[in-house]
Amino acid sequence: MGSFLSSLLGAPAAAADGSSESPSEPSRVQAFHSAPRWQLHFNAVKETSQLMVIDFAASWCGPCRMVEPAVQAMASKFADVEFAKIDVDELSDVAREFGVQAMPTFVLVKKGKEVDRIVGAKKDELEKKIQKHRPALVATS
Repeated sequence: MGSFLSSLLGAPAAAADGSSESPSEPSRVQAFHSAPRWQLHFNAVKETSQLMVIDFAASWCGPCRMVEPAVQAMASKFADVEFAKIDVDELSDVAREFGVQAMPTFVLVKKGKEVDRIVGAKKDELEKKIQKHRPALVATS
């Protein structure tokens, strides 16, 4: 319940999941701990053309922990992209629904449909795919 309230109040996801994120810079990666809350969020985002990166991970997964700082940095860098984190042990039904078989798995979704997927802690590949699928910014000159 505390992590749910923390996420509603805008506390860093790190506070909710126990990782050591700096409190001075809130995380833009939203961690989900209940299937109904995830479904509400997913349904809201799929009505837009915004790119969503879903990070399927597990607390015991070494490569997941290794790539976490890079994902946090990308979430800060790409403010126009939605970042969500799903713990496969907590929300196994959601992981199954997306066909996740290894961690970490990053599923890139637009308008509710998968547009790309990266399996493994491949931060360079993830960043390239985010740049490829995020909405093009309109030049103002």
